[in-house]
Amino acid sequence: MSSLAVQIVDAPQYSLHCSHGNGPTDTITPIPFSRHLMVSAFKDHRLGGAIRVISIICRQELQPLYCVLCANAKADANVDAKADGAPGQCTSFQAKVHQHSDDFGFPFVTSDVLCLSPALQQATRVSITANPYAFHNLTFLSIQNQEVKESFKYNFTVCISNLFGVYNNALQFAQTMEVYKLIGVQRVVIYNTSCGPDVEKILKYYSKEGMLEVVPWPIDKFLKPSTGWSYDLHHGDIHYYGQLTTLNECIYRYMYQSKYLLMNDIDEIIMPYKHANLENLMGILQQQRPNAGVFKIENHIFPKTQFDDSGRFRLPRWRSVPGVNILEHVYREPDRKHVFNPTKVLINPRSVEQTSVHTTLKQFGLVFNVPFDVCRIIHVRVPLQGQLSKDQLFVDKKLWEFEKLLIPSIDRALNESGVL
Repeated sequence: MSSLAVQIVDAPQYSLHCSHGNGPTDTITPIPFSRHLMVSAFKDHRLGGAIRVISIICRQELQPLYCVLCANAKADANVDAKADGAPGQCTSFQAKVHQHSDDFGFPFVTSDVLCLSPALQQATRVSITANPYAFHNLTFLSIQNQEVKESFKYNFTVCISNLFGVYNNALQFAQTMEVYKLIGVQRVVIYNTSCGPDVEKILKYYSKEGMLEVVPWPIDKFLKPSTGWSYDLHHGDIHYYGQLTTLNECIYRYMYQSKYLLMNDIDEIIMPYKHANLENLMGILQQQRPNAGVFKIENHIFPKTQFDDSGRFRLPRWRSVPGVNILEHVYREPDRKHVFNPTKVLINPRSVEQTSVHTTLKQFGLVFNVPFDVCRIIHVRVPLQGQLSKDQLFVDKKLWEFEKLLIPSIDRALNESGVL
């Protein structure tokens, strides 16, 4: 058994509580003899073929962890792990743990458990354990991204981190999906903890259509998720239902499936303003910034409390559909001086090692701030500057440019999904 030092990150002085999970599922698995969780495993060719296990680590109780690597396809239970790496057997050694720098003060933090060993070459499955002497009945993860690919199934994929709280904003979701189709998105990935009945119908519709992948995310079965971003304000075990973990998981899941990833929330649309679609936008941006792999896009608020006076898109047939009608909200809040304007990122996933919500944490290429007038986020939500009157806001009717194709496609989605 090789010996690799574990990187232990000192925890800030919070009163932390780490709870045990309830049992394995398809997407979240407790790490035996610990309070930690593992999610999925990927070969990282940028790090010499190291195996990266996306994990959730209890910061206060980090102990040495061990990789168990197996090359045989049946290594999924009752494995007699040996250290000699003989054919049909498994190899174990100490792992390295890299906790991500953004944890927002919560006890559990997104982490990479890295397996580095000559035995990596033939490995097809991996498990993580805190007990180097007990390898029976381990749950193994398939190691994904075994090969480097240079052609991709999708050009643009949107990673949406979490649905939770019985989310049922069906109208805005369907509208957003159809807008994305029109600007060149071929795939959307959503991590689902819980959703309402109408959104569930929409999810099934787009999954059957082939545009959507829904990844089950039962984080509430293992931890007490926070519904807010700050531990001091919102408490809980983990930030926003594990948002940071799902965003990082999506990067590796689609690293060799999609040329670009858009990392944003379900109520946000990354919208080109000077180009007809995302392909044209990125063609120009990559030509101008060939070494950039991360493109930061400004977020701009369209208050859902302010409505277009004409009522042009207040369609009677949509009134029975729960959710926000984004076409009615064409008023945009001005930037506030001396207040941070959050961004989301559009990335080449092969250039990114770790991400947070508003920026990447570790990347191999350069980071470029995309000018506001070239591309920005349309974010229809509750106002941040609620004291402003309508005449103090900017009129932004970008979405109306898609009217001819957009309205029929939204109607089709609502009808065929059974929402209407």
